[in-house]
Amino acid sequence: MYIRKNQRNLTSAEKKRFVNAVLELKRRGEYEDFVGLHTDFYNSDGEGGPRAGHMAPSFLPWHRRMLLEFEGALQRVDPNVTVPYWDWTTDNTPAAALWAEDFLGGDGRARDQQVLTGPFAYGGGHWTIKGGVTEGKFLTRNLGRPSAPISLPSKAELASAMDETVYDAAPWDSTSASGFRNRLEGWTSDREQPWLNHNRVHRWVGGHMLGASSPNDPVFWLHHAFVDLLWDRWQQKHPKATYLPRTRLPADDPQYGRAISLEEPMPPWDVRPSQLLDHKNLYRYDA
Repeated sequence: MYIRKNQRNLTSAEKKRFVNAVLELKRRGEYEDFVGLHTDFYNSDGEGGPRAGHMAPSFLPWHRRMLLEFEGALQRVDPNVTVPYWDWTTDNTPAAALWAEDFLGGDGRARDQQVLTGPFAYGGGHWTIKGGVTEGKFLTRNLGRPSAPISLPSKAELASAMDETVYDAAPWDSTSASGFRNRLEGWTSDREQPWLNHNRVHRWVGGHMLGASSPNDPVFWLHHAFVDLLWDRWQQKHPKATYLPRTRLPADDPQYGRAISLEEPMPPWDVRPSQLLDHKNLYRYDA
């Protein structure tokens, strides 16, 4: 049993250990495996095959397993390291501590969005992008998107997801009009508010966080640790609610073979959502 801490509560030593472990995975060539994993399983509504990582009920258990795999890799480097979380409803400006030079580094510069500060700046020689959607070798960010400003999700916006009483709903994709999973993941047809919660955070950070290869920015892990924490809070708030769909969809359902039910295996691990509904035998949060 170990604890995942709010990044604002990390000591200087804990920040350094986390950063050093991430850099060591990069040095070993293991970090790109996680970028590739996320890219491979980022399938949209319009693509064929199982939709495990996004726009589907398995969004939350799939990312929980991915976080555990990453955390395990970090702990093989340093057994005392865990993935911290970023509460973006509170630490919601570019001045927040996680963007400091001793942790994740700051915003990208205006002309090309290149991150110039912190341990993941290309100029430091330890963080070269190898699996991005562009040919650029440097990490990019565009915090708050100044040219067309966007804010991080508010507590009220998040509450709208937390108040949902069912886990997910048909048609089990990005167009589901109700259900906690899609409200938290943040797909919406509202043109005035095209991204909510999880999706909005990716948009706010910008740069490499915009695409399927978003783990290229280490803030990805802190973001998804908070999403994982929110799933835990939602379960506590709605103790009678359960993962849906509970059983495999019928063959005449458009999402048959695409949306993963409670006891179907999630690729690439052959692990079922039912095995990832509770984490308390492995870790807990300091909140």
